Amino acid sequence: MGAFKEENLIVIAPGSATTLAVAGLAESLAPAKLRVKSRMFPAENGEWEPFKVRRKTADNGQSEQEPTYEEDVISEEGAVWPMVEGRIVNWPCFFALITHVYNTLNPPFHTPILLVAQPAWTNRDIERITQFFFEKFKIPAFALVDSATAACWAYGTNTATIVDIGWQKADVTVIYDYAVQSAGRLIAIANCGGEAFTERLLELLKPRGFTREMCEQLKRSPICEVLPPGTPLPGSSAPDQEPITNPAAAASTGASGSGPAAAAAIGNGPRGPGPDTEVGEEQKDEEDNEGVLDVASIVAGGKMNEYLAKKEKEKAERLAAKKKGGDAAATAAKPVRLPNAKRDRATFMYEDHALLDSLKNMNLSGKMMADAQAALDEGPNKRQKTPDATTDGDHSAANGEPSSAIEPNGVSGHSAPRTGPIRREIEVGVERFQAATGGVLDRIADAIHRTISAEMVQQRSQLWDSLVVVGNGAKLRGFKEALMSTLQSKYLISPSSATIFTSELPSHMTTPTGTGANTPQPQLGLHGGGSSSVNPLLLAATTAQTQHLAPPHMPSSQMQHTQSSHQQTPHSIKFAKVPDYFPEWKDVGYDEAGFLGAQVAAKVLFVVDTNQNQKGYMTRSDYNEQGPSGIHDFSL
Repeated sequence: MGAFKEENLIVIAPGSATTLAVAGLAESLAPAKLRVKSRMFPAENGEWEPFKVRRKTADNGQSEQEPTYEEDVISEEGAVWPMVEGRIVNWPCFFALITHVYNTLNPPFHTPILLVAQPAWTNRDIERITQFFFEKFKIPAFALVDSATAACWAYGTNTATIVDIGWQKADVTVIYDYAVQSAGRLIAIANCGGEAFTERLLELLKPRGFTREMCEQLKRSPICEVLPPGTPLPGSSAPDQEPITNPAAAASTGASGSGPAAAAAIGNGPRGPGPDTEVGEEQKDEEDNEGVLDVASIVAGGKMNEYLAKKEKEKAERLAAKKKGGDAAATAAKPVRLPNAKRDRATFMYEDHALLDSLKNMNLSGKMMADAQAALDEGPNKRQKTPDATTDGDHSAANGEPSSAIEPNGVSGHSAPRTGPIRREIEVGVERFQAATGGVLDRIADAIHRTISAEMVQQRSQLWDSLVVVGNGAKLRGFKEALMSTLQSKYLISPSSATIFTSELPSHMTTPTGTGANTPQPQLGLHGGGSSSVNPLLLAATTAQTQHLAPPHMPSSQMQHTQSSHQQTPHSIKFAKVPDYFPEWKDVGYDEAGFLGAQVAAKVLFVVDTNQNQKGYMTRSDYNEQGPSGIHDFSL
């Protein structure tokens, strides 16, 4: 079969949370052009829909009209996720997801497909997927590449330890000479993915009224950070606090004193809910009592106009207070803004999808819906009270989706108002630094150690020096640095640690140093032997690990030298060098390097090698002769 064209190649990478895809490979490989959430919604006719479909009522209240429907691309109410911890648990939903991705790409007829396989997929799963692609889409060729192997292709290395931090799990794989070493591979390690970070934040913040969605958005915000192990939390080391000189001001406004400096502190204070904020305890209690259900009761009771007027008045008062405080502090010294890691409190913008869903379920008219959103939204670029569908300002979701991706489709010629998420400013304390304090780092570090220890002794040093951490679960700020610190503190033995054996040395020997210049040499024993006068138990403990590898009658000095080259514990632990020849990936990072490697593999297999040097992909004629089980002879 002749070579395929790069513009006719498709690469799909299904994941438990997000599925990536691209149709056509450019000269310079770029991140995925299509990103969809790996979930589908059951439809009334027994089929599957990619978005939540809502029944829409007419504004004129004529119930006898034929009902119309609209797609809600934000809501996840009733969603079905076909993959859990990388395993396919709902095959009809999974095939519907792949069909949706394929139809969205809309490729030409003669298009080969490369699929990134999850480590948790069994041989039977791979055969079933192969059969679906060939018989559903009538493709001319199909290839599978393991996700860990794809990461190696992206980094341009043939040997590495791949640590894939996903949504609900983590996978640790050793790749040696581009071959997956399945002996010690750890697949779908539970409670080690991004979901574990969310659950930990929820455990810490649930007493303060935080929901799971709040913790999820907090985890994705810039203020959530993993500090290196041993770093004290802000405020935990008795920081110098400004003495309270005006108790009345402290009780009423939270300021420690009076004057321009105190006014400036009030103006720059974080917003609530919570104590020591601009909103204050009273406002916090009011917001807690309002919630989603109270908004519904306000609308049902016909008090929406009164409620909206109240919210507008509160916003105006807060704006005036900030302006007054800023004018008073104009002559005062501008306070220094501390970095996030040194601040006790910080705020992030929360997109309240639950509140938006509640408003949608009330079937409000377009104007009332727009008024409710304008009053409740606390974002920096607030929408106008009566937005126009053609002139409204741009609005982007937290995940970088364009404004068109979060607007519902117009139905029956009606111009639907913008229904973007309602944004609220939420404050959080030092809990934002504790997302990885539930033992996640230790579990991942132990998994890496067990996986590398299962390999040949000669390979371990190279594997420790070629760690590759990928996966969207590793995007948490400071996670990779904290993982490296955990690995080095638990498993790395520095040269200076040799001084712990000083007490075992005879008094006439000098103390060994990290350079090895003063390392004791083998001495003659009491019986004239060649063994060292060091404690024999210590000598046996340091040489027993590789003693079986020494040839017969090998001198003890040479045996000690061999032992120093191949140890159970590493001398160094390093991350693999990040590739720098893909400019499109430098800004977004290499957390999705597996998708980059899959594009490289697709170009090599389908365009360069054309299946002549190796069986890199399965053709339709191969499938007709061997059936789905023949895919195991072609997969990478």
